[in-house]
Order: sequence, then C-alpha cells, then structure tokens
Amino acid sequence: MNRIDRLMAIVTHLQTRKYVSAENISEKFEISVRTVYRDIKALSELGIPVSFEPQKGYFIMQGYFLPPVAFSIEEANALLLMESVSMGFADKSIRKHYSAALNKVKAVLRTNQKEKIEQLSDNIKLQVPARLNNDFEYLSTIQNAITAKHILEIEYANYKEEVSQRQIEPIGLVFYAFSWHMIAWCHLRNEYRDFKVARIRAIRQTDIPFRKKDHIPLSDYQLPVEF
Repeated sequence: MNRIDRLMAIVTHLQTRKYVSAENISEKFEISVRTVYRDIKALSELGIPVSFEPQKGYFIMQGYFLPPVAFSIEEANALLLMESVSMGFADKSIRKHYSAALNKVKAVLRTNQKEKIEQLSDNIKLQVPARLNNDFEYLSTIQNAITAKHILEIEYANYKEEVSQRQIEPIGLVFYAFSWHMIAWCHLRNEYRDFKVARIRAIRQTDIPFRKKDHIPLSDYQLPVEF
C-alpha cells in the first residue's frame, strides 16, 4: 500500500470509531507509531480535521465526511462472498440488512465491475448443514439492545419446551455448536445465562436502561468447552 492509499485508509478507519489510538493504527497498517504521527500530521496539513483527546486517541471532528470512494473488484468480491455466508449463518433480520447494505455498495461500482459481480454471484454456493436453522428474526433487535444498553423482554422455551417470561440485559452474541447464543444477565435467575436464540418465542425491545451497572466483558463468560 502506497502512502496516499494508506492516508485515505487511515481516514476511513478513523471514521469507523469514536476514538482510535496511535497503537491501533500502527498495528492495523503495520507501520511504526512514529510513522503514524507523521501520517496524522500530513492529514491535518491536507485540511482533514483530525483531533486528539488524551487517554482516548485520535478522532475526526464531527461533520466531516470523506467523499465516496470506488471499491476495488477484490473488495466487492469479498463482500459478495460474505453475503453467501450471511444467508447461511445469519437470521432473517441480518440477511435483510446485509442485502440492503450490499446493494448500496453495488450502486457505486463501475459498470464493468457490476458485470463481474453478477457473473461471480452465479458461481458461489454455500452448502448449509441441515441442523443449522436460523428461521427467526431476532439478531438485529438483540444487537440494538446490546449497543443501547436497554433491557429486552423475551418469552423463552427451555429444552423441555417450558416457556417463561424473562427480562434480560444482553452483553453479547456468540455462535457455537451451529447455533447463535445470547449471553445476558437474567433478572429472573439473577445471574448470567446462555440463551439459545432459536429457543426465543417472542422478543420486545424496551427503552428501559440496564439496571446492572457492572457487567462483565463477554470474553469473561465461560462458554462450554465441548460443543
């Protein structure tokens, strides 16, 4: 990657997060921290409003947007391949949102790129295991609750098909054993529980903020060792 491409990629990276540390940029683009400082200075000299907040990192001033850039055919192909994966491993809500996002990507492709994408689309097939059944529409709602830190109300069926009403505070989603699982604090059980998303019978997102203030990181939750 030449320097101009790297500078534009750094701007795009900065726009994907609220704050980005010099170390994060260094690791992502495989450059030294000193080079990061030089690149940030160069961006400022180009008129791009990059600011820095101690203990947090660099950020782009609110209101600045990098003009749309053209995708390379390799980037477009990668997104197309992931569409097939989403069709097999995501639920209805995620498939719908991914397809809408991919259509926006296709809209900015050049004509010859669109032709190649259409040709490639006919030559990708994902063989999904029969036991993988994501015929539900909950993942998008769960994602929203995780980011908004809002309580969810669910009807949940256990392995005996006994349905209970729960108020939960979701901290993350994990895919294992060919199923999506939501890790959440359960107010009924007063502990963290592993909810298999396919067992949810109904879900409602509330505007009630989490009541528990000291949630553990998702990585600290002990998942089953054997699936």
